[in-house]
Amino acid sequence: MIKIGKKTVDTRVFLAPMAGITDISYREIVLDKGCTMAFTEMVSAKALHYGSENTRELLRISDKEKNIAVQLFGSEKDIMARMAAKLSENEDIVLIDVNMGCPAPKIVKNGEGSALMQDPKKAQDIIREIKKATDKPVTCKTRRGFGMGDETALDFAKRMEDAGADMITIHGRFREQYYTGKSDRSIIRKVKEALSIPVIGNGDIFTGQDALDMFNETKCDGIMIARGVLGNPWIFEEIESALQGKEYQRPKQEEIIRMAIEHYKNAIRHDGEHKAVREMRKHLGWYLKGMKNSTDLKVRINTEEDPEAVIHLLEEYRESIMFKVIA
Repeated sequence: MIKIGKKTVDTRVFLAPMAGITDISYREIVLDKGCTMAFTEMVSAKALHYGSENTRELLRISDKEKNIAVQLFGSEKDIMARMAAKLSENEDIVLIDVNMGCPAPKIVKNGEGSALMQDPKKAQDIIREIKKATDKPVTCKTRRGFGMGDETALDFAKRMEDAGADMITIHGRFREQYYTGKSDRSIIRKVKEALSIPVIGNGDIFTGQDALDMFNETKCDGIMIARGVLGNPWIFEEIESALQGKEYQRPKQEEIIRMAIEHYKNAIRHDGEHKAVREMRKHLGWYLKGMKNSTDLKVRINTEEDPEAVIHLLEEYRESIMFKVIA
């Protein structure tokens, strides 16, 4: 359990906000596999303010989700605050998180995401204004620093705490690294030792052992899973087993394909066939990664427009695995 402001959440393991990944379809899948608190995809406060239909789509919440966190990105404190207040009217939304770590060039050039690390005063102002606008916990997610070697996370985190942030998540890479190289855990430990608010560790958590190492090496209050969940909704079960000192049996290939089919059907139900066919191609690639003789299957999936045909291809592949046709 973690106390975030006035809210206590019964988890130490969170699903990170990921654009194009943590939509309503996939959040439902991971909730069934042990995730108890997830973040939406990051949402543009400005787009939401101006009534973007696509942005509102990102904020769809399933009936299964009674603890959901919303992540906003932006650089205009007044708009950020107004949208936070609007979102806070939804009782299922537990907290408002501010993205201060996204490395994408189109985000950074607008002074948003990780660009806020270079302007800590503006970042503080955003936190302060949102705090005035909502009685829900206000948190932020950031990185080790912006430029390579420019380790500013400790000072930045202190400033966010001073501004009123109720929790902070630290990704152990510089913005310039994007997702290359190795995530550094020592900076997460330094931030944890310096702050009184909860500190969440993020970066390179792909297994239960990775999760244990993050907790042990940083003494962080919780962890946030990002790329480790791609094609692997079972990671939450694996982490829970590791935390309890139990062995974990990873799913067999036929179970992975069964889950991929379930995810595909879920996407169709929520998004319709046209969108699901395109959005699910990357997910199916992650599910199939490393499986024998799957290269041709992935090529066929990536050129197929009929969702029923895709499901049929996956079912055929699953049967071939079960009956050991694939050696």
